[in-house]
Amino acid sequence: MKKTLALFVLISGILSAQQFTKQDTLKGSNTEFRNFWDVKKYEISVEPKFENQSISGTNKITFEITKDVSNPLFQIDLQQPMNYKIIDSDEKLCSSKRDGDFIFIQTKKEYKKGETHSFTIQFFGNPIIAKNAPWDGGWVFKKDNQGNPWMSVAQEGIGASVWLPSKDIWSDEPDDGMIMKITTPKDLVGVANGRLIATKADKDKIVYTWEVKNPINLYSIVPNVGKYVNFKESYAGEKGKLDLDYWVLNYNLAKAKKQFQQVKPMMKAFEYWFGPYPFYEDSFKLIETPYLGMEHQSGVGYGNNYENGYLGRDLSGSGVGLNWDFIIIHESGHEWFANNITAKDKADMWIHESFTNYSETLFVENYMDKASAEKYVFGIRKNIRNDEPIIAPYGVAKSGSGDMYYKGSNMIHTIRQVINNNEKFREILRGLNKDFYHQTVTTKQVEDYISAKSGIDFSTVFDQYLRTTQIPTLQYSQTGNTLKFRYDAAVKNLKLPIRINGTQEINPTDQWQTVKLKSANPVHFDQNYYIYYSPQD
Repeated sequence: MKKTLALFVLISGILSAQQFTKQDTLKGSNTEFRNFWDVKKYEISVEPKFENQSISGTNKITFEITKDVSNPLFQIDLQQPMNYKIIDSDEKLCSSKRDGDFIFIQTKKEYKKGETHSFTIQFFGNPIIAKNAPWDGGWVFKKDNQGNPWMSVAQEGIGASVWLPSKDIWSDEPDDGMIMKITTPKDLVGVANGRLIATKADKDKIVYTWEVKNPINLYSIVPNVGKYVNFKESYAGEKGKLDLDYWVLNYNLAKAKKQFQQVKPMMKAFEYWFGPYPFYEDSFKLIETPYLGMEHQSGVGYGNNYENGYLGRDLSGSGVGLNWDFIIIHESGHEWFANNITAKDKADMWIHESFTNYSETLFVENYMDKASAEKYVFGIRKNIRNDEPIIAPYGVAKSGSGDMYYKGSNMIHTIRQVINNNEKFREILRGLNKDFYHQTVTTKQVEDYISAKSGIDFSTVFDQYLRTTQIPTLQYSQTGNTLKFRYDAAVKNLKLPIRINGTQEINPTDQWQTVKLKSANPVHFDQNYYIYYSPQD
């Protein structure tokens, strides 16, 4: 244990100046307690109890050893005040000790690379209750409009370990998927990710068993319990028949059948731009939730009151966003960016949110027209704060600025203008989802991929928009048919060419340049680039 204690001291010393703690590092880093084992499958049973806002169950964690190791210490994440007990293990001679939100399991064994083992951990107690789901995170125990219990959990930010003993780090998804058994009272229904493969009833309870065959990001693993009814349809997609499965509160069935007609146009648009839906084996599902919504893989959470816009509002202020249901479109877009392609570190969460926010614009372009799409993406710029960088510090389970949504979307739109070839741009988006299919990735991988496939070095563009709060400003003055220009507030050697007057390309730097225009008419700047324009006297 001396080695472990020394590591904790070292971590604390390094991070103290940045105001991060040992606990932050244990949450966000692939520490020596995590880096020698890879989760293969979660087999979960859970029973939420409405009357005392408690949950109980078990999780069998099957894992593969990835390197030879002796007498290792395993880190299992489980946030307080949840309790635990190890009830089964391949290692009979193991002991456990709790340190805050972490369980450390000490084993006395020589492990060899490629071996498979498991722990089964019982969990029970009263979990953190979300005060304002889905933003602050935690369990939700609510009554529906008819007084029936309605329960779920929102955990993207707080982590699935808010209730589930697990390896709660984005970089390790269970390669062989998961099984979830939800026990409910006989008059309620349990719904989870994937497909319903069994139901078993006894005198006063029912167990619903759900299976996910694909890797799944941990914060997507969510049980839902309520007075649900189900209806189904199918979509003729790029990979064949895709099952569309909807679970809604019984009194909202008619509303859902009308509102969910947007799913097929959404699927058509996203398969066009991003490639085949990534989880045909597990189906596509919308589940009504007691909060606004969340991108739960093959079980998308929906709570937008069956109306268009974002709770009836248009986030762009342009009017375009009132033509479609924000939660259906946005949260489903995450099936490609967040669930298919998942960031290894929470600091790179822009990979989830920037592309998915831009998926709204791409949906509008496919569903309506390009002019409406541009109107929408221009409109969301008013929500950009430029308060802090989009990429946060690594290894401490911290995400960056909320600008990862609107600013990140406009960064991608700007990159699209530079590429200036819609088919190549579409090929890049589809290529990302094909070449990183079911993988966890880093920002560098995504940046390098886009630069390589486009044949354009976008490294400084990514630096500008992801790592600073400054927006490039094109300073200019025009005398007759001569335009003088330069970039201000730009990163060093920013390479961001822009088109003026429709077709003429200029390559601004931080130094003044001049160029001849075809006429003395006032120069026309393309607003599709997310830059500022500043006329100079």
